[in-house]
Amino acid sequence: MLKLWKWYQNCLAVHPLKTQVISSGFLWGVGDIAAQYITHATAKSRLQLSVTDADEKFKVNWKRVAVTSSFGFGFVGPVGHFWYEGLDRFIRLKLQLPPKSARFVATKVAMDSIIFGPLDLFVFFTYMGFSAGKNVAQVKEDLKRDFLPALVLEGGIWPIVQVANFRYVPVRYQLLYVNIFCLLDSAFLSWVEQQKDAAWKQWFTSFHSLEERGGKGGL
Repeated sequence: MLKLWKWYQNCLAVHPLKTQVISSGFLWGVGDIAAQYITHATAKSRLQLSVTDADEKFKVNWKRVAVTSSFGFGFVGPVGHFWYEGLDRFIRLKLQLPPKSARFVATKVAMDSIIFGPLDLFVFFTYMGFSAGKNVAQVKEDLKRDFLPALVLEGGIWPIVQVANFRYVPVRYQLLYVNIFCLLDSAFLSWVEQQKDAAWKQWFTSFHSLEERGGKGGL
């Protein structure tokens, strides 16, 4: 494990962008396999399948893994690399906030949550929709169904993760830290996307619809 860590450090020092792109693609692929397994296991429990059906072996959808992994390669890796490097430079040099200070960390977390978080979710669900062969109207429906629930749930987790990242992790390793948590994040987002019209999603969308109707009624 120590040799692997030293090898990664060397790759990160020599080829930072390439290393982040490859590691992101790998971790997002692994995360999707985990999401597929979780979905398979929860489906068996929810549907209370017979012993024969329950013993059916879990089969990985490698096409879906390739699609999700490509998202890590094409978006999370390169965009994440420039985002975290640029965010750190912007706050240190432009806003001139002392590194590791409370204001420094809070500003980083706020900008990451307001800008990169929603963008990442929007691109992910849009990309997954088009990759599945859906048209624009269908992708819009998927966004209405998946974006808000994912944003709310991730909004309660990622800021905590990023506080520790921006406060304690050196800048050169912050992308690795994020990529490790992206393994869990990719599993979560893939699971959300595979849940389709689950009841818990409908609660979010119905609540949003009530708000919209209430706003129109007040006009």
